[in-house]
Amino acid sequence: MSVNHGFHATMTARPGKGDELVALLLDAPSLPHEDCVVFLVGRSAGNPDVVHVTEGWTSREAHAAFFATEQAQALVAELQPLLAGESHYGDEVPVGGKAAF
Repeated sequence: MSVNHGFHATMTARPGKGDELVALLLDAPSLPHEDCVVFLVGRSAGNPDVVHVTEGWTSREAHAAFFATEQAQALVAELQPLLAGESHYGDEVPVGGKAAF
């Protein structure tokens, strides 16, 4: 399955809430979603409360359709109390790369 739409988010957790934010994201409902090909959660090396999420989807439409579901909206609502301020989001067109864990 190929990735045709990418999405990147940077979120800053309230002080000391980085672990909780990461745990919630890693339990995200998009992980088993068939159109979500890549789902990576990372942290800033200098500030463990800064969390990055990189997603790769089969299409922009699949990504939008997933985030319109009640399941995704519930996740977004759960994330909000953990966040300090606005998150930064961006989309991208993946061109290649590698991930091995």
